[in-house]
Amino acid sequence: MTEMTDKEILEQFRTESSRHYAFNLLIRKYQQRIYYHIRRMILDHDDAHDVTQETFIKVWKGLDNFREDSQLYTWLYRIATNESLTFLRQKKRRFTIPWSEVEHEMSDSLSGDSHFNANALELKLQKALLTLPPKQRLVFNLRYYDNMKYEDMSKVLGVTEGALKASYHHAVKKVEKYLTGS
Repeated sequence: MTEMTDKEILEQFRTESSRHYAFNLLIRKYQQRIYYHIRRMILDHDDAHDVTQETFIKVWKGLDNFREDSQLYTWLYRIATNESLTFLRQKKRRFTIPWSEVEHEMSDSLSGDSHFNANALELKLQKALLTLPPKQRLVFNLRYYDNMKYEDMSKVLGVTEGALKASYHHAVKKVEKYLTGS
């Protein structure tokens, strides 16, 4: 069986009798990509899993209103991004501690996370990314891990391509500085 296109999935979703089937296809097609996008922002497996579920709940509720002005995957990424940033803000507020301490806690949880099975270099990269402001880390993740074009990132984040390029450049410099210890 060949994978359905986004357009075909949306057509199926708009038909009442195949709505649930179409949504399951959408989840199968995008769940892993969305989970890892969220996971790179939130780091903790259980929290990322919860935010992924919240993302797809929002998608279910909003899919009827999707106007197809953008690609489906950029719309999904935008919802996942907003859910991730909201989660991080709530986490910071809930503990009423400085962001640097939240970053430190997230960094510590990475080392002990059985779902995070990376080599030492990847662990060091993740710790370097934690030193970035959340939105700069998001831009880095979208470009480096998801290989997303600046044009698509602009649609996901609502930021100009020039600002995204500058943000990515600054993020790369900070990560390089952290990794080389200079």
